[in-house]
Amino acid sequence: MREFEGKVAVVTGAASGMGLAFAERFAGEGMKVVLADVEEKALSAAVQRFKELEYDAIGVLTDVGSAAAVEALAKEAVDAYGTVHILCNNAGIVADSDLGMLMGGEVVPIWEQSIADWEWTLNVNLWGVVHGIRTFLPIMLANDEPGHVLNTASIAGLTSGAALPIYGVSKHGVVRISEALHHQLAQRGSKIRVSVLCPGGVHTRIALATRNRPEGLSADGDAVDTETLEQREQAWADRTGPTGMPAEEVADRVFKAIEDEQFYILTHDEYDDAIRARMENILTRSNPEVGPF
Repeated sequence: MREFEGKVAVVTGAASGMGLAFAERFAGEGMKVVLADVEEKALSAAVQRFKELEYDAIGVLTDVGSAAAVEALAKEAVDAYGTVHILCNNAGIVADSDLGMLMGGEVVPIWEQSIADWEWTLNVNLWGVVHGIRTFLPIMLANDEPGHVLNTASIAGLTSGAALPIYGVSKHGVVRISEALHHQLAQRGSKIRVSVLCPGGVHTRIALATRNRPEGLSADGDAVDTETLEQREQAWADRTGPTGMPAEEVADRVFKAIEDEQFYILTHDEYDDAIRARMENILTRSNPEVGPF
């Protein structure tokens, strides 16, 4: 895409972190923005801020793990703005059993991780992308205009290791879906392009994902007090440290990738060796080695 003024972007997970940064970047380019998030208070605050900045934006409370909710999101977007040109399937979470590993703690064996953790993670991280593609692509294809789909995966979707098994499964899935979508759109000569974002450490609130966990998918130990959440937020900031990238910088890279029609968006070069090690293990038919992730 080269023309952004007056076009429409839908961003999930838009009330904080990278999603909010993407939405702000698009709005700053003159786009109309639909912010979708499951966290009502944060979403309302984000929309209010956009209004104060005189951006053209609406907010839609959305659980991306629900096909019906994503269909309702699409209806509100079309009702408000007529169509959609950019779709950012960005909403994502990490369950507590993976979270400790993410911040350098003990690895929880897969056979001890709960079904609830699997369901919640896959519902948001993987099914959220599936629902977004199935719902919005027909709308975007009907435009017959340049458009773009951005799917947020992770560096964990390109690497291997003992940590982050549930999260990693979801993000590997997002990478594969994105690759397939890229090929399918190219084969039909579509004007829609695709990118998959695989960030490393970014300054976001992902360590606090439990605050938005649905009651129906709760697990033992999910009730977390405010003090613990604050400790987690600080621990994640310490973990990402000086290599942690501001969400606004990721947004700048995403915007440039959309302009340049770049498919793979990686934020941290220091993970290249881990990606290369996994690929070499596959190509040499070697057993997986522990990569520097």
